Amino acid sequence: QVQLVESGGGEVQTGGSLTLSCTASGGALNTYALAWFRQAPGREREGVARIRRTDDTTFYANFAKGRFTISRDITKNSVYLQMSNLNPEDTAVYFCAAAPFSTFHQNTYQIWGRGTQVTVSS
Repeated sequence: QVQLVESGGGEVQTGGSLTLSCTASGGALNTYALAWFRQAPGREREGVARIRRTDDTTFYANFAKGRFTISRDITKNSVYLQMSNLNPEDTAVYFCAAAPFSTFHQNTYQIWGRGTQVTVSS
């Protein structure tokens, strides 16, 4: 059973940057499409970025375009989310997830990490 563990969260000031990591154990991530989701206090969880299993094509939510970059390193069995120009609206718990194919439909994702907190202060 694949397990995902996120890391790299923390508190930054507006305009700052963070890179989140998600490392898998118990299986190889190269057999999955991967994604990052986030959930802010009082809000539903939403898709942030995703990367295809087959060709590494990436997709982003509108709010993430130009500021966030998803990537993966098969040799490290990890997926990353580089975030820049952060603002307080980016404050949320960020989750990585794995699915048989790439989509922003959360029900498709069978494997989830527990999340890492990102707090952006003004």
